[in-house]
Amino acid sequence: MLIQNWMTTDVVSVGPDATLLKIGKLLKEKNIRRVPVVDDGNRVLGIISDRDVKAASPSKATSLDMHEINYLLAKVTAKDIMTKNPITIGATDTIEKAAMLMLDHRCGSLPVVEESGRVVGIITDHDVFKAMVDTTGVRQGGFQLGLRVPDTAGAMQPVFDILRSREARILSVATINENDASRKVFIRLRSMNTREAEDALVEAVREKAQMLYWVRNTTHMD
Repeated sequence: MLIQNWMTTDVVSVGPDATLLKIGKLLKEKNIRRVPVVDDGNRVLGIISDRDVKAASPSKATSLDMHEINYLLAKVTAKDIMTKNPITIGATDTIEKAAMLMLDHRCGSLPVVEESGRVVGIITDHDVFKAMVDTTGVRQGGFQLGLRVPDTAGAMQPVFDILRSREARILSVATINENDASRKVFIRLRSMNTREAEDALVEAVREKAQMLYWVRNTTHMD
């Protein structure tokens, strides 16, 4: 799954001299939580979040009058509060890489840039969640099997043979490497004609692989 298929291309950005007042207004009007800071060539310099804006704004408990507050908001600029040299990603990188970078660096979005550093999009944690939901097929319902199999070539073949013989239709397959010896495999299947057919398939798979759980509406743990 490539970033270019999930990113927002109509990027709202500001220059380094944009005032705190302007940035706060922009975030509110566009209903966004982050905005890249770019130079005249649209190359990324930094990024500002709504939390940065709140941290730099006068407290509601301040004794300043409105004129003084507006003066301060006009004096603070993007370059004063932005996170400089933010983590970025390319349009032909993957959603999985974006998720890893967001997790490792504890950030909620990544500017998407060309090799020159020019911003061409932005990818957010919301985009990553949407990609996960869409690719797993969870909105289509069905049922899921959680298995543990040996981490060897052909280990899943008996399971796939059962699915094919019973005309089961796969919505998605995901795996997690546990160790050098085994993997967890998660298979989401479309609903079958009857629940009896689904139950029979679960039992058939259980005979060929270690079943961790299966879930339709209620999770059944093994």
